[in-house]
Amino acid sequence: MARVSLTPRRSLLFRVTEWYSKRTYGKVLDPARAMAHNPRVLWSDLRFEQSVAKWKSLDADLKALAVMASAAAIGCSWCMDFGHWESQERGMDVRKLHDVPVWRDSDVYTPLERDVMEYAEAMSASPPEVGDELAERLVATLGEAAFVELTAMVAVENLRSRMNAALGLTSQGFKDQCEIPARPDAAAR
Repeated sequence: MARVSLTPRRSLLFRVTEWYSKRTYGKVLDPARAMAHNPRVLWSDLRFEQSVAKWKSLDADLKALAVMASAAAIGCSWCMDFGHWESQERGMDVRKLHDVPVWRDSDVYTPLERDVMEYAEAMSASPPEVGDELAERLVATLGEAAFVELTAMVAVENLRSRMNAALGLTSQGFKDQCEIPARPDAAAR
């Protein structure tokens, strides 16, 4: 359950955001509803996300896998839900989207895709656990520009996922079901 009301004051900025969101996604995104309680945060986020959308050095499927692996590692069901829908709409292989939370046990990924997801998980750990060997492999395969974009995308997803999870935002129904396995340390609590 959301920790802030998802019915913010209907400022001009929120009404424009609401219109765009409905037109683009079919519904108003809950993170926008939550951020609308602070118009400066919403405005900054909108401008930032527009800028991020223009990054094109990294393959779109690799970017999606990195984003979803990071969201799964953090435990953001909203991001998994939206990421699955967004990538499926773009034509990505549904098996790859479905298996992100269990990518180590799945046979649908290439070695490069596995490295990207391993990197996303390692970056999403607190503190980050990125090894030199993995980073060197990715730089050699992707090139420096795409590697920097991969790193930035995982950092961006950490911002999104941690904010959404902390605000209590959960799956909004973009995907019928969101599979995030229970974290081992959560069962011990």
